[in-house]
Order: sequence, then structure tokens, then C-alpha cells
Amino acid sequence: MNMIFKTLLPAAVLALAATAQAQTLRIGLAEDPDALDPTTARTFVGRIVFSALCDKLVDIDEKLNIVPQLATSWQWSADNKALTMKLRNDVVFHDGEKFDAAAVKFNIERHKTFTGSNRSGELRPVTSVDVVDPTTVRLNLSAPFSPLMAALADRAGMMVSPKAAAAAGANFAAKPVCAGPYRFVERVAQDRIVFERFPQYWNKGAIHFDRITYTPIPDATVRLANLRSGQLDFIERVASSDMAALKNDSRLKVTRITEIGYQGITINIGKSDKAQGNPLGRDARVREAFELSLDREGLVQVVMDGEATAGNQWVAPSNAFYAKSQPIPKRDVAKAKALLAAAGVPNPSFTLMTPTTSDAQKVAQVVQAMAKEAGFDVKIQATEFATSLNLADKGDYEAYVLAWSGRADPDGNIFSFVGCKQPLNYAGICVPEVDEQLNIARTAGSMDARVKAYEQVAARIVKDRPIVYLYHRNWLYAHSARLSGIRSIPDGLLRVQGLKMN
Repeated sequence: MNMIFKTLLPAAVLALAATAQAQTLRIGLAEDPDALDPTTARTFVGRIVFSALCDKLVDIDEKLNIVPQLATSWQWSADNKALTMKLRNDVVFHDGEKFDAAAVKFNIERHKTFTGSNRSGELRPVTSVDVVDPTTVRLNLSAPFSPLMAALADRAGMMVSPKAAAAAGANFAAKPVCAGPYRFVERVAQDRIVFERFPQYWNKGAIHFDRITYTPIPDATVRLANLRSGQLDFIERVASSDMAALKNDSRLKVTRITEIGYQGITINIGKSDKAQGNPLGRDARVREAFELSLDREGLVQVVMDGEATAGNQWVAPSNAFYAKSQPIPKRDVAKAKALLAAAGVPNPSFTLMTPTTSDAQKVAQVVQAMAKEAGFDVKIQATEFATSLNLADKGDYEAYVLAWSGRADPDGNIFSFVGCKQPLNYAGICVPEVDEQLNIARTAGSMDARVKAYEQVAARIVKDRPIVYLYHRNWLYAHSARLSGIRSIPDGLLRVQGLKMN
């Protein structure tokens, strides 16, 4: 890919460049997104891009409250099996088509039925959608569904133009048409994504840049160098080791947000034949030994310079849904060796696939060194991120360093990853008892009932280890000191509404 940072330019040239691009917001991404279609997309960086392209029915705020966006208000039925939403009447898609209740019906049904959809599990309880009138839509459910509003605050709630989506079919991602503040101009894989301001945006008073350019730069050092040289205005996922030095740079500012997701290692235990081709996927004792070879607090310090919280579940220990009955295990190399001996594989070997981003590769290297002390031979396979997701989807891997950016409701961190035949279940796990408890947690009306159900899920998942959860990061972002309006929302996404260059 094209690294835009080459050498530091003379100050006069930089000043001229800054003037020429004064109306362009230049954002550095840690990865190149996958498909720019909210129905099929899977990547965190894709969600950053979607924030400027595709408005949602609702959004979340700094305290994870659900707030209006394309829907102005909503009401549940008495039995919590129908959600009625009132919609804005001044919204048009980027192709000029009007946004209305019929468009919502089209989008929800597309999310549920489109081939390759990664939203179908998030909307599974929605059985039908009624167009009450042009600005009123009703979602009918088979049972109460606590996570629905949180799902609608993410890609399941993003609205695309029905006309454009129907015409493009499977090629919609090549030229997406939504109803957000910016419309699609071009994309060059591994190089850039370019948007321009949409003049008919319903909230156009909050938009202050003419264009946005997203540049994927997996190397955190190169990403930061481009920011420092003035070629970028904002970068996501600063290397934690650079945080101290950034505090002394008056030209830049840092934003720190505690994430609601996790960093973990997904293990192929049933996705494909590769599950049985290596001892890690084949034997639960080997997976337990692997976990016991790891020092999570050590990982937090070495990989994240303390900018994370150790964890062993899909939510952090401070989260109300964390199962306290399943605490973080301490590192125990002696026990790990004993388990490997009992399994008949004192020196197991497996390949750990990792994205090419700096932080993911660092995780792999530290894990490799720690596990070696227990007898593991870990081979690292660095793979471009979108390619790694495709390999995981096919089951063409043994273990995979994979982070999840997190959702406001815990269901978004667990259901699609361990539910039987769910779209993000890269581990290939299927336990009917787990599915039963996941569905109880989805339909339960009380917090206590949901906590109890998730405790049952944790008891089995912590034992089976389809994912070895490691820690919960701080989102570390850096940007020009002149850029204002950045909001610290725990999903880690950059909202472009209100952003200004002072």
C-alpha cells in the first residue's frame, strides 16, 4: 500500500498544503475496512467510516444512553413485543430518494435476509416490520428482546437507499448510498477512501468539512509520523508507548476512551478440519494449558503500557454483567506443563494468525514468548486484516488474534461469536445449553435474570475456551490541537457532527 509519509516537508510547503486542504479532514486508520455495506461489514475501522456515511435509527451518547438520530422517538408495547418508532420527515438518501417508513422496512428485511448478512443474528427476534404511515414504523418481535435498541444504534440500524441497494445487489459495497452527512466518492483498496459533504443532509449545520479522506496505515509509527508532519489531522489507535511523548507536543492532543470491547485469541475448535489438525483445537486440556501459560497483567504492561484492563470474559470485570464466579486465572506454568503431559502433547505446535497492525503483532509476539515457557511452539502468521477475517470465516486458521470493539449491550459481544451457526462464530462452537441461556438473556425483562443467564454462559465458555479473552483496551486517539468537537463515546467511533478546524 501507499505510505503517505516519506520525509518531513519544509515548513513553508506544509503551510501551503494545510491551506489548500483546509476543508478536508484527513483521518489515519489502523486497517483498511472490509465491505462498505452495513449489512455485511465486520470491521471496527469500517464502523468509523460508516459514522460519516450512514446515519442510524438511533445512536448512543457518552454514557451509553440511546439517543435519537433518524428516529425521533420510540415506544414499546405493553408486552415488549412491538417497537414503534417515529421518524424524521426531512431526510433524503444520497441519491435523492426520500427516507421513510418503507425504507426502514426494506433495510431491516435486507439485514435479516441478504446473503452474507452479519446483522441477521442481531435482528433474529424481529419477525416483521409494519409501515404504519410514512413517518411511523413498527417492528414486531417473536419475544421481548432487550438488546434491540443497542443493535439499532449500530450497523443493524444503518439505513441505505432501497433503490440503490436493489439495483446494485451484491455489488452495493462498491458504491454505497446512505443518508449520512457525507456521500461516497471513491475507494482505492489499501490506499484511501474519499467522501464529500452531502448538501441535503438533515443536520448540515453540524458539518464543517467539505471532504473526508481516510488512509489505512497499519504501522502505528508511520501513522503518528504522518500526523506530526501535518499530513493527517486525526489518527486512531495510537501506540500506547507513544502516549507519554505526545503529552509534551503542543501541536497535538490525545483522546483516551475506555472501550466496551475486548482483545482476545479465537481458537478454531469446530469451524473446520483444522480444528482437529492441531492439539489446541482438538483438546480442551491443551487450551487450558495455553491460557495458564499467559500472564494477562504482563500482557497489559508489555503490549499496552498499562493502557488496558485485564479480563477473561466478553465484558470487563467492572461491567455489571461480568460473571464474578469465573475470575481471571493466574498464570501457572507448572500446571500448564502437567496438563500438556496428561494430554500426551508436551510440546504442542500451532499457528497464530494475527492482523498486520502493530498492536496485534505485539500481542502475538508476547503470547509466543509466554507460551513457550510452558512448552508451546507458536508460529506467527501475519495477515492483512480483511484477508484474515475471510480466512477465519472459512475456518482456514488454527488460532487468531482478534479484537472486538464492543457494543453497548453485552449481547453484542457474545451472541454472534458463540451462538450456534452465528455469522461471527469463527471458533465453530455449538453448545445447545449456551444457546438456551443466551436467548434467556435476550428475552429476560430484569437485570437480575440477564446477569444469571450470562453467568451460566460464562461457566461454559470459560471452560471450553473458544475465545481466550485477554484484556479491555483504552482507545487512544491523537489529533491536531486545532481540531475540536471530538466526543469521547465508549464505542470508540469518531462522530463527524460538530468537528471543526479552529
